[in-house]
Amino acid sequence: MADKPRRRRSAGKRIAPIARAIELAHEGKVDAVVSLGNTGGIFAAGDFQLGRIPGVDRGAIATVIPTPDNEFVLLDSGANIECKPVHLAHYAIMGSIYSREILGYRNPRVGILSIGTEDTKGNELTLEAFKLCKQLDLNFIGNVEGHDLFTNRVDVVGLRRICRQYRAQDVREPRPRHVLLPQTRADRPIPPPSFGALLAQNAFRSIKRRMDPEGFGGAPLLGFNGAVMKAHGSGP
Repeated sequence: MADKPRRRRSAGKRIAPIARAIELAHEGKVDAVVSLGNTGGIFAAGDFQLGRIPGVDRGAIATVIPTPDNEFVLLDSGANIECKPVHLAHYAIMGSIYSREILGYRNPRVGILSIGTEDTKGNELTLEAFKLCKQLDLNFIGNVEGHDLFTNRVDVVGLRRICRQYRAQDVREPRPRHVLLPQTRADRPIPPPSFGALLAQNAFRSIKRRMDPEGFGGAPLLGFNGAVMKAHGSGP
């Protein structure tokens, strides 16, 4: 994990397993590669050994993020430090195709995450990307803001883990069994926390099913001449 992504071999080491796996895909000996290894190494190996699809200047990691009403594809999710407007346009095309062919959306809505929904909001990168995306044959809805991502667009990945921690903490921690109600000034009993947790079990199970990263397991690398999946190493 500490090796430089662009170094196929390290001093005194054999060829990296990631590079060898991508090489097998390039040779047609395997149909796809799934790896939990170094993200930069996987991306670099895909770039150099598989090569990019004609017309794609830069590949991207596509992350599928669940929301209460749909699933949203986010590009790029960590493969590139800096992008140009044309790269965002390419991401829009690849993301739209992935959403249509894999997630089953007939006419995926494509947006650019910016600081405002107006056409004039954003920096030079997003403003130019906006112009390019408007010229594409896509269902481009324009700019979206962070709070829009929670309304039928995207959800917070950390929510599931926080919910689970809070639930466990609430059940474990001793709480007072009586409270003083201001209305009556009377000491009335309330159900223990475990009783409330029991009643909410189905709701929490539903949240966990939708937000658990194990439901997806990883993210595809789009734009390459081969199928590569970057699996996550997140534990419980």
